Amino acid sequence: DSAVTAQLLHAAIGEQLHCIFVDNGVLRKGERDSVAAEFQDLNLTVVDAADRFIDALAGVVDPERKRKIIGNLFIEVFEEEAQKLVSSVGEIRWLAQGTLYPDVIESVSFKGPSATIKSHHNVGGLPERMKMKLIEPMRELFKDEVRELGLSLGVQPDIVNRHPFPGPGLAVRCPGEVTAERIRIIQECDAIFISSLRTNGWYDRVWQAYAALIPVKTVGVKGDERSYEYAVSLRAVRSEDAMTADWVELPHQILRDSSNQILNTVHGVNRVLYDVSTKPPASIEWE
Repeated sequence: DSAVTAQLLHAAIGEQLHCIFVDNGVLRKGERDSVAAEFQDLNLTVVDAADRFIDALAGVVDPERKRKIIGNLFIEVFEEEAQKLVSSVGEIRWLAQGTLYPDVIESVSFKGPSATIKSHHNVGGLPERMKMKLIEPMRELFKDEVRELGLSLGVQPDIVNRHPFPGPGLAVRCPGEVTAERIRIIQECDAIFISSLRTNGWYDRVWQAYAALIPVKTVGVKGDERSYEYAVSLRAVRSEDAMTADWVELPHQILRDSSNQILNTVHGVNRVLYDVSTKPPASIEWE
């Protein structure tokens, strides 16, 4: 969504666009480097703020608090970086975001009555007072419409068709406290699962897939020793608009291969589960 927003604005205002990518410490494995490579031609500034976000989230377990902390700190970091550009480009008054309609529906009442399900960091998670004004050109679009727009703008299909990723990142796939160690586990498990889907030709056949950490430890056996480590949950869903979703009956071999590799290579995990929940009553993300 951010990629399409960036390309849309670049087509409209050219070199006046300055992209800022904030590494908040809860990204997928290798994501910062891949984004830096993909968008190096769009006046991209990459900011490593991982430690600031992890420190701010220390001890926080409530999902809404996590989202608001991430939203507020994101804007704080963004404004700091924008201020550094003022001397060379002049005053920066606008912040563009790739907010979509489902984000708005779940966060606030918009064009009719709707309950707040969760505050998306780019909607209900933003601070009330911001120095910049928002531009959200896709605020009333669904994901399939954004993908069509992206392709028409010449965005590469592998970028346009990438699975949705929540603004608060892996923090909402880590129920309970967010720590660097827990995020590492999720990153490694997620990378294995997604790689297995790609290898077996299933990545483009599901709407979204990921690994989440379950905040409990279970007894297991590794080698000849007792282990007491985390369980992780794999999830893959199909959806049209993210408002409803159904779990995907993946081939057993994909699940078996993913589980075996996770259990054999990811330190701190001794159990792998597969999530067979629909939305509703569950949400696509864990938090």
